[in-house]
Amino acid sequence: MTWSRALKETARSGLTIERTKLTPLIAVRGSVGVAIVIGLCLWLGNPGLAVSSAFGAFASGIVTFQRSMRPRPVLALAVAGGLAVSTFLGYLVSDHIVAFLLLIAGWTFLSGMAWAIGPVSGLAGTQTVAIMLVTVTLPTSVLGALEHAALIAFGGLVQATLIVVFPVRPWGVQRDALADALAAEADYARRLRHDPVAPFDPAPLMDARLASAVTPRQAKRRPVQLHGPRHLAEQVRPVLASLADPVVGAPLEGPERDRARDLLHAAGTVLDAVAHAVRHASPVRLPPEAMATLEVPESGPMLKGAARRSAYRLISLLADAVELTDEPVQATRPTTEAERGHLLRPSVPKLIPVALRALRREARWSSLILRHALRVCAVASAGYLLGTALPLGHGYWVPLTSVMVMRPDFGQTYSRGVARFSGTLVGVAVGGGLMALAHPGLYVSAGLAVICVLLMYLLMRTGVSVTSACVAAYVVFLLGIAGEGWEQTVQERVVLTLGGGLLAMLSYALFPAWETPKLRDRLAEWLEANGRYALAVFDLHGRPAERRPRQVREALLDSRAARAAWEESEDRAEKEPVRHRGLSLSAATSAHTALATMGRVAMLLEAHLPPRDAEPSAGATAFAFELRVSLPDATQAVRDREELDWSELRAVWERWDAEDESQGVALRGADLLLDALDDLAQALSRGPGGRNRAARGTQGSSSR
Repeated sequence: MTWSRALKETARSGLTIERTKLTPLIAVRGSVGVAIVIGLCLWLGNPGLAVSSAFGAFASGIVTFQRSMRPRPVLALAVAGGLAVSTFLGYLVSDHIVAFLLLIAGWTFLSGMAWAIGPVSGLAGTQTVAIMLVTVTLPTSVLGALEHAALIAFGGLVQATLIVVFPVRPWGVQRDALADALAAEADYARRLRHDPVAPFDPAPLMDARLASAVTPRQAKRRPVQLHGPRHLAEQVRPVLASLADPVVGAPLEGPERDRARDLLHAAGTVLDAVAHAVRHASPVRLPPEAMATLEVPESGPMLKGAARRSAYRLISLLADAVELTDEPVQATRPTTEAERGHLLRPSVPKLIPVALRALRREARWSSLILRHALRVCAVASAGYLLGTALPLGHGYWVPLTSVMVMRPDFGQTYSRGVARFSGTLVGVAVGGGLMALAHPGLYVSAGLAVICVLLMYLLMRTGVSVTSACVAAYVVFLLGIAGEGWEQTVQERVVLTLGGGLLAMLSYALFPAWETPKLRDRLAEWLEANGRYALAVFDLHGRPAERRPRQVREALLDSRAARAAWEESEDRAEKEPVRHRGLSLSAATSAHTALATMGRVAMLLEAHLPPRDAEPSAGATAFAFELRVSLPDATQAVRDREELDWSELRAVWERWDAEDESQGVALRGADLLLDALDDLAQALSRGPGGRNRAARGTQGSSSR
């Protein structure tokens, strides 16, 4: 991505307000929490404490807006506790520049490593550094520091209490995740009517699985509608694909294809109705046309073979989805023994060893998270020294801007840096102008600060520029409560904000962590995960009596995770101002398509697993054995930029094809799998120009 294009996209995304993402009731609740703590401290007669407590309530409210499956009160309390600890430690050593510099370095490093646990933890760590840099500038004693820290924690407690007392759409995040997955399946069914091999992005299913993991306390209160539809959505997807596929499902033309299209359209209608019911906690409403389509015609079944089995399975799954969803949402039931061991989210105390394992996993030099932690640590320390040395005052704005802007990947850091600077410039100018012209009093400044918080919460899920403007104006009005003059909050802060943004950009130039060179590793990991998924399925086709469905399920989840990692790396690489290293854009696109097809073929075979009492397949067993042997060499060849060779695997399939007269689903699936692997080999043989190496070699003499 070029710099000019990045600027245009940043401006467009930073100023766009999407009405569908506005949550006015939640924004009002969060701003009321900030207003309560500010008003209480002003009533007690201490503006400095009002600023500290307001920052605690403000930061706690920000985290509750993040997409996390954790209970919102827990998030608010956890962030407030972290803010209180960081602020108190900052107060203790703020008078000693060396000690404070060491504290900043250590704390920012830990906050950077917190991204290993998850994006919400990373954001919370960033908030603790930012609040510490601001609040320690307010003069106080050690006893006063304890008071400031207690009030910051109190601000988070107020937010948590408001969430419990005034719940707004409880289980809303979980409902949205499950409804999005069902809606994605409905869209997939409609696309399969016109494109029998249409691709499907498993991200909604992954989000729904993440949302279905609950703590033991949550499991006792989970609505009935959130219990079963996700499992059905997982089972519906391969059935839809197998019904539409022209190789293992209905033929491309004729009455069977027409019947398959009708079933796919009805399935899309039913899945949309179930998604709407889950999202809005309402009964399922189905049109009679869809119900009629899902019945066997009076003339008898029109589909044959595997397509007929898929149709019956689809009708059964859709009926189960409607039955499981169309229940009173107030009904609850205790956690069962099966649920206790499956998708159970650890409680906060039990999350500590999980977090430690995540930190150990990222404690390596090649880790994106570790490099980010080192980078933000160095930038925050250098920014604090630079801001202290400059004769502008309020030097903390340099490290504050850098810390708030920096993210583990370059794309987000660059776009957020530009958006934050432009938004901060507008917010400081508007806030400072009002302070200079109107000279508002104590309570008017507090009211303006609360209004800025309300706007920021309301527009939280829109552009960074808009929210940055609201945050900058909020800080101006809040510091005005503590007696800061407007002259100290405009010119200096604009210059220091620009310095902090430039420092963050410079850190990426001096200590980059580009994703582009890692694309081949991510691709190899996806190939390896897809191979294990295919192996698990072929093993079951080869030896049905040794069924291990859990092994297939785990291989499928690993394949999805590897695909998500590849897509994330590919998206980051597109935004980096560096050239590709051995994998051009066209090659990456073709390789993505090939591996997605490979995963789809394995999914089709999973939809037609033989029963335990079926005859073993010697061909499937031999094919699985050769795939297991070839897979390690192939993944290493992808990493080493060498040619892929599937000739041995093709030879095994040809022998299987010659010996198997039934031409079963497993044999046809193996043929499709080989086609996908050949497409992958062809995609990776392309050079930087996007042409095949062999074709380029014939033109070598003329190009020289």
